[in-house]
Amino acid sequence: MELTPLTAISPIDGRYRKQVNHLDEYFSEYALIKYRVWVELEYFFFLADHKFFKISPKSRVFLRKLLEDFSIVDAQQIKQIEAITNHDVKAVEYFLKEQLDKAGIPELKEWVHFGLTSQDINNTSIPLSWKHCMEHEYLPSVINLQNHLFQLATNWKNIPLLARTHGQPASPTRLGKEIMVFVERLHNQIELFSSIPYSAKFGGATGNFNAHQVAYPKKNWVSLGNEFVEGILGLQRMQFTTQIEHYDNLAAHFDAIKRINTILIDLCRDIWTYISMDYFKQKTKQGEVGSSAMPHKVNPIDFENAEGNLGMANALLEHLSAKLPTSRLQRDLTDSTVLRNIGVPMAHIVIAFKSLEKGLGKLVLNEGKIKEDLDKNWAVVAEAIQTILRREKYPNPYEALKDLTRGNHTIDKKAIHDFITKLKVSAAIKKELKAITPLNYVGVNPEY
Repeated sequence: MELTPLTAISPIDGRYRKQVNHLDEYFSEYALIKYRVWVELEYFFFLADHKFFKISPKSRVFLRKLLEDFSIVDAQQIKQIEAITNHDVKAVEYFLKEQLDKAGIPELKEWVHFGLTSQDINNTSIPLSWKHCMEHEYLPSVINLQNHLFQLATNWKNIPLLARTHGQPASPTRLGKEIMVFVERLHNQIELFSSIPYSAKFGGATGNFNAHQVAYPKKNWVSLGNEFVEGILGLQRMQFTTQIEHYDNLAAHFDAIKRINTILIDLCRDIWTYISMDYFKQKTKQGEVGSSAMPHKVNPIDFENAEGNLGMANALLEHLSAKLPTSRLQRDLTDSTVLRNIGVPMAHIVIAFKSLEKGLGKLVLNEGKIKEDLDKNWAVVAEAIQTILRREKYPNPYEALKDLTRGNHTIDKKAIHDFITKLKVSAAIKKELKAITPLNYVGVNPEY
């Protein structure tokens, strides 16, 4: 069958294609070819700028325009060459040599790909496309999500909430603070992610500039390589490499993204649970169906979808970060096919982010239910009472409250106040204790 959203094997290129099609600018076969052409031409210009050869302004403009206007037709032409060469990077080289004929500089053909191996192109092209995706797509999306959560935390700053530890009622908290937990976690991991360099390899067949040095022994090729990779491409050149980049920093990126995904999975599960507890309602949309059999249901599908896609992304990122930094001796080919898949977890993440944003936008706070649960759990103020009694050097306060509350499901305001009334403390202390309620026993947090 012809490839369509209905016939695609992967849901990324099928069911979810419309949500992730912008990623084809970074991770498609077309994108990889375009970035290879970009690196090859920038290297060609770099050699010209360092007086290895002369190129006329007219020819330079022609080649710059080729890069700026690079199209699917150009990529298809390179694929046709690859069908003959059976080598993808060599096909790019031959394509560019054809373009030099058109530019009127056939005598400069052998400066294309001068001294390089294919991995000098791959290990700059892929980090460059990855860097651009992170800067233009991923980081803005995760920061926007963090900002959305911060806004919700601000809106719900003063909403008291029954906390649950081990699934059991615990000292009350505030809903806004619980959302701020995720805001802070995301902030910390984004900072860590942003500190990791985008690394590249550029140094010839086995990383030593062998061919470069033997052709031009008086040139400082290490310095030139650093200048090209860092000054022109904006990547960090690794100084000691085999035929391929180490991928250690790329693996660190994957691991950092995994941690962010894990935080968001935790968020999805918490919001899902709050919805199941009726703390949140969800906005409905005319015509939508929650269940094929139960008309009343409004399922938290956005958070379930996000959780599932984040899990898929993490499974792939785990393999990528574990596999890529290992290679036999100076190089085996296992990294090549694996690297072609780095866009797949990013697609799952994009789907998850969109689901999360949609789900968060549908939440409607059910403050009445939250207050009802607090009012049903007066036992949670026992901690407050026994702590004040400790302050007053009252004998065995913890044990006294434990006997009153542990396993007793009938503790209400009256039971707590009756207990306080019988305490052998001053009237002022009793008044202080009776002023504590599940609604106001929420502690203190930093301002935000």
